[in-house]
Amino acid sequence: MKERLRGLLLFSGLDDETLDILAGGAKEFTVAAGKPLIQRGDPGSGVFVLEEGRAVVDAPEGPRALGPGDVFGERSLLEGGERTARVRAETDVRCIAIPRPELERVIAAHPQVGERLRHVSG
Repeated sequence: MKERLRGLLLFSGLDDETLDILAGGAKEFTVAAGKPLIQRGDPGSGVFVLEEGRAVVDAPEGPRALGPGDVFGERSLLEGGERTARVRAETDVRCIAIPRPELERVIAAHPQVGERLRHVSG
């Protein structure tokens, strides 16, 4: 898992110890085409990285397509609230879920990760 996270732009440049923190909490999961990945209004539990497949974000500002390497679920992490969008699997997908506590720990020690997440959210 650590090497998969190391390959993401979001976590580029992080040392092994920091990647170990993220990898320790990260979980892989799969979702079938047509099923929701996250629902608007749910509490934000962390962020997700789409590794395989395609998904669609139904956000207030309009739909957005996601593909391998894209990050989603970051707004509720950054804003400390509920999910603002629904994300649905367009094809069968494989994702990595990174929980809030591990991300907050990493962002506290490496503020550039928080800045990269803000850029993704922008």
